[in-house]
Amino acid sequence: MTVKNLVRVSPMHRCTNGLFMLMLAMGLTVDASNANPAAAIDSTAGLSATIERDIRGVPHIHGQTDADAAFGLGYAQAEDSWAVLEKTIPYYRGTAGRYFGPDAARSDYLVHLLGLWQDIELRYETDIPVATRRHVEAFAAGMNHFARAYPEIVELDDLLPVTGQDIVAGHMLRHLLFYGFEAQIKALSGEQGAHPVGTGPTGAPPLGSNATAIAPSRTEDGSTLLMINSHQPLTGPVAWYEAHISSNEGLDIMGGLFPGTPFAGVGFTKYHGWGATVNKPDLVDIYVLEMNPANDNQYRLDGQWRDLEATDIELDVLIWGFIPWSVSETIYRSAHGPVMKTPHGTYAIRYAGIGELRQIDQWLQMNKARNFEEWQAAIALRYIANFNFVYANADGTVHFIHNALTPARQPGWNWQHYLPGDRSDLIWQDYLAIEDLPSLTNPPSGFVHSANQTPFLITEAPDNLRRDDFSQTAGWQTRITNRAVRGLELLAEYGKVSTAEFNAFKHDVSYSVNFRGIDWLESVIALEPENAEEERALELLANWNLSADKDNREAPLGVCILTLEWRQESAGTPLPTPRQALEDCMDQVLSMADRLDPTWGTISRHGRNGQYWPISGGPDTLRAIYSEPSESSEHLVATAGDGLYYLIEWQADGQQRVQGVHPYGSNMTTPDSPHYLDQAEDFANEITHDPLFDAAAREPNIIKRYRVAQ
Repeated sequence: MTVKNLVRVSPMHRCTNGLFMLMLAMGLTVDASNANPAAAIDSTAGLSATIERDIRGVPHIHGQTDADAAFGLGYAQAEDSWAVLEKTIPYYRGTAGRYFGPDAARSDYLVHLLGLWQDIELRYETDIPVATRRHVEAFAAGMNHFARAYPEIVELDDLLPVTGQDIVAGHMLRHLLFYGFEAQIKALSGEQGAHPVGTGPTGAPPLGSNATAIAPSRTEDGSTLLMINSHQPLTGPVAWYEAHISSNEGLDIMGGLFPGTPFAGVGFTKYHGWGATVNKPDLVDIYVLEMNPANDNQYRLDGQWRDLEATDIELDVLIWGFIPWSVSETIYRSAHGPVMKTPHGTYAIRYAGIGELRQIDQWLQMNKARNFEEWQAAIALRYIANFNFVYANADGTVHFIHNALTPARQPGWNWQHYLPGDRSDLIWQDYLAIEDLPSLTNPPSGFVHSANQTPFLITEAPDNLRRDDFSQTAGWQTRITNRAVRGLELLAEYGKVSTAEFNAFKHDVSYSVNFRGIDWLESVIALEPENAEEERALELLANWNLSADKDNREAPLGVCILTLEWRQESAGTPLPTPRQALEDCMDQVLSMADRLDPTWGTISRHGRNGQYWPISGGPDTLRAIYSEPSESSEHLVATAGDGLYYLIEWQADGQQRVQGVHPYGSNMTTPDSPHYLDQAEDFANEITHDPLFDAAAREPNIIKRYRVAQ
């Protein structure tokens, strides 16, 4: 190893967000690189925007052009989340180890193994339309403008400037982790060896998301209803940031964005809106390569030995928080894609969206769409690798699409297993056409409800799509969530849905009696008690009404038991024995409350920085709350699930009504900001607000208006 000179940074930071913890957990050998993201970009001189901060600090940004608005958004995001942005850019560049040490360097392996920066350097200016490039470059310029104005908060001095290429790289990397790509990498890098051909691994499902659209035919007053409720970690680089972006070029959208993204991932305009839920069809294929015994850099393909493409890479790694080291290795590619050499074999990886830079263009076109036809045209671009989308508009259209870059694979093979790597006919080149994806518009039932379940169970039975009508090689997901079962049951129960029922639907905290985990709960209840305390615990479980309401006294034990099943199903790990589960849950509740029957709100809390409020909901309820023990272990604290959400109504008279709430507030990183925690109590109490999208409603509620200019 050779020592290199580095700019010294503050002591080693450890990334705590789930996105990067997945990468750090891969256990891969540290490889190295010196990606150069600071390629020449178009001039961003002359950009300017007006930012209005409302009473909750939410930015409403307006520019003369779309690029002006993007510039203002970059500045506003930096104001509210600079500490997050600064710590994530190195991960997208594949240089995290330089700043944060060996653990962070493991994620650099992934960036360079996939060749993200090689693709960007080769095709950034040719693949991405000029207007879209200008948009992301203007967004990056807004971040840089803020950093120059407040140099005292910049810790990583050599990080700047942030570029449009950084924004593209962030989209390319982040998106892979939404459809389970990391699970395949972790399986290949495991010490136990790879799965044999024919027994490919499956990844853990996501935490979840909900999106529901109800047509006028199914509502009491003829309105159209849309629930946008994508679940994410509540903090970090994939937590929701709320903003309203508009321009004189037609952009006018409000919704949720991730820090470092210039577009709404979910959101609404005056005319329409959409929510997104994670889907996980089979989008990754692993090929077992036959290597030449006489040359370990050659693999067999169609009866001939082919050379692996080898690239030497180098990475700077910070050791012990202050000693810089440089590590060099080689990464490989085959005709299939990136290659991993492991002690148990050599494998090639092919995945949906391989080499695709243009996600950002599709997101921009979705944000700018003015009607259903334009929105569908944006979806048809097919640059986004996955996500279900649920759409609704003022004309009463409701729509669901199981969007995915699903490989067009050769029939006759089990594509959920590993594939032989010596046949070029198994290296797919194209994707299924959009008309071959599960999609449903205006079903007679009058609604679509997506909660991470199979795309063949999203509305009433007669209107559901038929699995046999779609590709047999796509690996469509088959799982059913409580949120899907409970949601479909409630909609059947309501019949014609009122706005009050729609609000209750969003905040429902019950488990269905038909939920998968109820059998597991019953196995615990069936135990014979071994002492009086167990007898009391089993009595509480037997009397539980399956509600995670904060006043429920059986829920602390009941939710704990069902959480064990949810975690097992999510991660594919074995369940404990019923008695072990009972004992563990009794211990957890007693340690936090000194009694077996505290209210659920005594155990389940929401907040941060020492301020917490009781909260209803639990894992996989429609009011989805995923928690971890607090630092003091005195209670659980919500860490993921329900974040920013909206309930949108287009009334029969054409009026739009929107209600929403953020789990904390508009400022993501500054505890002394008045907007760091100002929505948390309302969020815990299920109190929503007008997000002030309408200019007339916003005007008397503006607390600050300012202009930023380049």
